[in-house]
Amino acid sequence: MTDLPAPIEFLYELWDANWDDGPLGNYKILQHPITKKTAERIHFTLMGRPGFVDRKRIEADGEIYHRRFRSLLYLAPPEIPTRTEPASLQALRQAMADAHPDRGGTAAEFIAARKRYEQARRNA
Repeated sequence: MTDLPAPIEFLYELWDANWDDGPLGNYKILQHPITKKTAERIHFTLMGRPGFVDRKRIEADGEIYHRRFRSLLYLAPPEIPTRTEPASLQALRQAMADAHPDRGGTAAEFIAARKRYEQARRNA
């Protein structure tokens, strides 16, 4: 009977590959191997350097900020955030027309749609 090695556990970090030059949002999930668990701490390595986090806090919250590494670490792989593209002026203008009371919309819907359109037009 062969002894199988214990599966490697990780702490995870959401890292933006373009943090220093370019648009944000090119995310990668980095894995940092856990080297030891005690009742109080979880020990891990990050880029070959040892570190530890408070086990009770990370297990309670699912995440913890590590000041030395300046990283937010997670127990489970985090979801990669997505950015929604702003609506085009043409789409906002069409939404405003569709919300008009003469086309079956309400005054409140039309006013809200017009505010969104005017705000986008000012920012364009």
